[in-house]
Amino acid sequence: MPRLVVAAPSSGSGKTTVATGLMAAFAERGLAVSPHKAGPDYIDPGYHALATGRPGRNLDAFMCGPELVAPLFAHGAAGCDLAVVEGVMGLYDGAAGRGELASTAQVAKLLRAPVVLVVDASSQSRSVAALVHGFASFDPQVRLGGVILNKVGSDRHEVMLREALEEAGMPVLGVLRRAPQVATPSRHLGLVPVAERHADALAAVAALADQVRAGCDLDALMALARTAPPLACEAWSPQGALAASGPQPVAGERGPGWRPGGGAAPHDRPVVAVAGGAAFTFSYAEHAELLTAAGAEVVTFDPLRDEALPEGTAGLVIGGGFPEVYAPELSANAPLRAAVAEFAAAGGPVAAECAGLLYLARSLDGRPMCGVLDTDARMSERLTLGYREAVAVSDSVLAAAGTRLRGHEFHRTVTDPGAGESPAWGFTHPERRVEGFVRQGVHASYLHTHWAAEPSVARRFTQAAASAAAAREVPAAGR
Repeated sequence: MPRLVVAAPSSGSGKTTVATGLMAAFAERGLAVSPHKAGPDYIDPGYHALATGRPGRNLDAFMCGPELVAPLFAHGAAGCDLAVVEGVMGLYDGAAGRGELASTAQVAKLLRAPVVLVVDASSQSRSVAALVHGFASFDPQVRLGGVILNKVGSDRHEVMLREALEEAGMPVLGVLRRAPQVATPSRHLGLVPVAERHADALAAVAALADQVRAGCDLDALMALARTAPPLACEAWSPQGALAASGPQPVAGERGPGWRPGGGAAPHDRPVVAVAGGAAFTFSYAEHAELLTAAGAEVVTFDPLRDEALPEGTAGLVIGGGFPEVYAPELSANAPLRAAVAEFAAAGGPVAAECAGLLYLARSLDGRPMCGVLDTDARMSERLTLGYREAVAVSDSVLAAAGTRLRGHEFHRTVTDPGAGESPAWGFTHPERRVEGFVRQGVHASYLHTHWAAEPSVARRFTQAAASAAAAREVPAAGR
């Protein structure tokens, strides 16, 4: 699999511009391009998907473990002609206090992939050679294959930069001039997601492709990608991951979510409704794949527009996003709020992460939400951001008490209180505190997790949905 990792000395250098432009430019050549993003970011993969027509997938060595990076990559890249991996932060920046863990450099080494360094050259000339030399020599196991110069001011500026890098023996694979017209808008948590500006995002991606096509040597970049050696690993699969994580549920088994009146039969396909639309854009592709492999019928709905849950809903997943931006519209959809509250009150299994937690609260910035949880949410001036090590405090539809997972927090809101009588998680690193809510079939928390790290989460939730469907006599899909 030809592959490239697009990295930078620091955030803000233009990684997303270059990576997305490369993906789109190669896709326009008729290549099947597999898009990937190092780290936990949900927003950039949306632009990658727009550029390639394939799901943007994350490679996170902290949440999933280094051993899963290459298998998850191989799963996403299957059948493609080229894979492009956008890095996170600076090339060598990773989980705080953990050395190279979760850094772009670690991902590049695990994938045995050449690195293209995107350098913001706007305020330097010959010094660029010293900068690039430092990044190339810092870790000999990281293979820096060339540089793309971004934000170059003039022809004279380009000549000076090229001369300096030629002295350093580093190939220049592209030069991009300042182009504010293709900048994408940002707000408090990063870029505005594709789902909120689809037409404008399409135009921006097309402009990025034009810019990269004009400024980069695509043939040289493809030749570099082809120097990546074979990966000695098997591709991850949701079916294989579930089989390896433990025994499958059997007919009549009293698993999580079982109530008098029925259990989960192997042929049942309970409907699991997954929130989508502009307000709930944060999800990992592997979650839906795992739910499907576990036996669920995954159906997407939009809380901004749909006034009822999908027919036959037996489980509800509400992931991350920007409900604070859409609080008036979410609050105005009273029929759906009532349906969610009724579903939860009846014991239906609900998995809510971050935005989902806010939607289940009594209120968000003073506007009524679903009222499932006895907490109120509001915007905060403080950004909460970082990796977490967590242990399940309470038995829930997602995990048995004592289950250990790694996750990521990323929000600028707070809830009052921050935890219920039965908290969801106890954080063990980097700080010790309890967080989230477990109540009947509801598991709600700020913590984003990647289920590929613990596939039993998907099986446990699907089994809970199947048991709830049988108990409530909700017809399962396909029956």
